[in-house]
Amino acid sequence: MNPTESPRLTVIGTGYLGATHAICMAVLGFEVLGIDVDERKIAKLAAGEVPFFEPGLPELLTKALESGRLRFSTSFAEAGEFGDVHFVCVGTPQQPGSDACDLSYVNAAIDSLAPHLTRRALVVGKSTVPVGTAAQLTERLRRLAPAGADVELAWNPEFLREGYAVDDTMHPDRLVFGVASDWADERLRAAFRPVLEQGTPVIRTDLATAELVKVAANSFLATKISYINAMAEVCEAVGADVKDLADSLALDDRIGGKFLKPGLGFGGGCLPKDIRAFAHRAEEIGVGQAVSFLREVDAINRRRRARTVDLVRELLGGQISGHRIACWGAAFKPNSDDIRDAPALDVARTMHGLGGHVRVYDPAALDNARRAFPELRYGENALDVARDADVVVLLTEWSEFREIDPDALAEVVAHRRIVDGRHALDATRWREAGWEYRALGRS
Repeated sequence: MNPTESPRLTVIGTGYLGATHAICMAVLGFEVLGIDVDERKIAKLAAGEVPFFEPGLPELLTKALESGRLRFSTSFAEAGEFGDVHFVCVGTPQQPGSDACDLSYVNAAIDSLAPHLTRRALVVGKSTVPVGTAAQLTERLRRLAPAGADVELAWNPEFLREGYAVDDTMHPDRLVFGVASDWADERLRAAFRPVLEQGTPVIRTDLATAELVKVAANSFLATKISYINAMAEVCEAVGADVKDLADSLALDDRIGGKFLKPGLGFGGGCLPKDIRAFAHRAEEIGVGQAVSFLREVDAINRRRRARTVDLVRELLGGQISGHRIACWGAAFKPNSDDIRDAPALDVARTMHGLGGHVRVYDPAALDNARRAFPELRYGENALDVARDADVVVLLTEWSEFREIDPDALAEVVAHRRIVDGRHALDATRWREAGWEYRALGRS
């Protein structure tokens, strides 16, 4: 096709990444076909329903469908006939019983799409994969595609933040193009033309470097989070205040304040499994010692969950069993309904297992939490679960929890005790209102 023409895009996999990419690209003016093997997911999207919580995305889905530029299907044959550039956006979870990345969904996507590629086309991986995957997929793609070497593979890692995915897709801080030819680079630039016209920086590189960018970024962020939480452990031992320490470090422009926030630690479907898979892959290729620190980053993160339970136990006089505990938060972060590896639910389940009468509330993730952990009890709002509670535990820093008035909450609880697992509350304000306030790394 003419390099100046807009390519038609397919998006293989309509989960969080794929649905967001398909919707936003259609709003930006491209003709887009979303493909998934899950018929129920496709039916929901085609009916205008986003099957997960992401601010701003439902409105954009409606706009994209009404424009006629966005359709959904389960047919890979239709995808092959329709698309010029095919984005692979399927999940790469952690393998059961291993730290390794499960590539079965990526391989299945390539195996399903390739036989229908009968003309020149570009397949673009966006999923987070171990370095070396793209080289293997290139061979697999060309072996299976009727067009053979006319089908090229590129890698374009995503950097979406849940809760901010729309802005991160339409106004990214950078684009990384891992390509093997000028033609692939031209096709990718055509597929992102409206984004590039905003002045978005582009890094053109090779396939292996593009694969590494995402896991390297996530590993750096995870390390920064675990670093300040390691400092919290030191502060707890000597009676220092980790929040003041973090605030002081943040003013050093060599360090900065982003992700330097002490608390319960990271979770979700990316950082935990990505750093484990990165460490595993590094060992496979003989450079495990270079990233061995990631094992301790992971261990520090896990310890914060146990230490939060310890704080609750200490505040309750050494015994969790028999006490009424209100848990604010279930999602791994605010503005999301994602409960994968959620520290909040891990803490709630642990306290439930220790005999606590635990009730959980989250503004968006309750349905997912109920399905995954039916043994827990849930409430309708923050004050509902706090009624007659012996302690309130803030586990996900939703804005509505930060805005709750300490005096209003005091009217419904049995005891004014609060554990701030996310350093989200004003400690002075709560203590002046008569609350016993505790947080990780603070005296």
